Amino acid sequence: MLYYIGIDVSKATLNVHIAKNNQDLQIDNTLTAVKKLYTKLKKIYKKELEDVVFVFEPTGSYSEMLRKFCADKSIKCFIINPKQFSNYAKALGVEVKNDEVDAKVLAQSIVLAKPHQIKVPVYDKDVEQIKELMSFYKFTCKQTAQLKGHLESLIAKDGDTFSIKELKKSIKASKEREQRIIEQVYQLIQANAQYKKDYENITSITGVGPIGGIALLHLFLKYPEANQRQITSLTGLNPIYRQSGSSLQSNYKISKSGSRFYRGALFMGIMSSVRYDENFKAFYERLKANGKHTTQAQIAVMRKIIIVAHSLYKNDKKYVKASKNTEVSVYFYVTIGIIVMYYSRWRLTPTPPTPLC
Repeated sequence: MLYYIGIDVSKATLNVHIAKNNQDLQIDNTLTAVKKLYTKLKKIYKKELEDVVFVFEPTGSYSEMLRKFCADKSIKCFIINPKQFSNYAKALGVEVKNDEVDAKVLAQSIVLAKPHQIKVPVYDKDVEQIKELMSFYKFTCKQTAQLKGHLESLIAKDGDTFSIKELKKSIKASKEREQRIIEQVYQLIQANAQYKKDYENITSITGVGPIGGIALLHLFLKYPEANQRQITSLTGLNPIYRQSGSSLQSNYKISKSGSRFYRGALFMGIMSSVRYDENFKAFYERLKANGKHTTQAQIAVMRKIIIVAHSLYKNDKKYVKASKNTEVSVYFYVTIGIIVMYYSRWRLTPTPPTPLC
């Protein structure tokens, strides 16, 4: 039997609901306070402490200390998706919104957990360091883009020369900082044998360069349990379609719901992929022949590259660049396989009985 502890995480405090004795606590969001809570739970649950499950939402840096503590003490957790929790609270008809109520509802939301979602969190120091560096890199890229935009606006209106000069210096310094961050990430990857191998597998794809390889490795390390569909959604490349009656009829388009960083890191590499790799070239040309716009075809190639990279990462394999002859043979065997599949289905379909008269 599992015992559920609902924890609502905020910047300064943790609201805790202990379901066993229906007790509500509020403690500081510090390691010392969490250790005291753990000592209290030891007294309450005693030998059943191994069956305790912490239920909380991931709130970025505010919940990171709690996640790391659970990993160190081997405490099972159900880290619930915030949107899923919000929908569950609405379904229960919860009208009052405060930290204490949220902690109670979090304890009840364990019913949403699948067996594989209740587990001890994994905390890898190298992975966390790569995450932090890539987060800093994305922040620096945004700063560079803002500085460039401001510089262009000043130059366009023949603005103050001092401001233009200082902006150019800032842009140069920002680009140098970006390069230093990437070099630091690359050193971390090279120092870890497994990450080095994963990086080499990903960059074996034609068109995926150093930054694209680091970006994809960061994505796969950040979401280790994501499947191919979820990975494409996290990059914002999943197609969406809106339709309602006869008044709303939209064409398919990408959601752009994920981080634009991954799309930006891969976009220029697509040009090399469709030019020098027969697989991606054939895929691109087929889409163009079907009337797709150039940008649509390029985005489809990008999505295909991410799916291929994810497969290589999961299966620990390098990408094999196909020649024209290889491509023809692949299509031949795929066609034969489809024919055999449909033939087998036809043979297995029961024949209707012959009428007696």
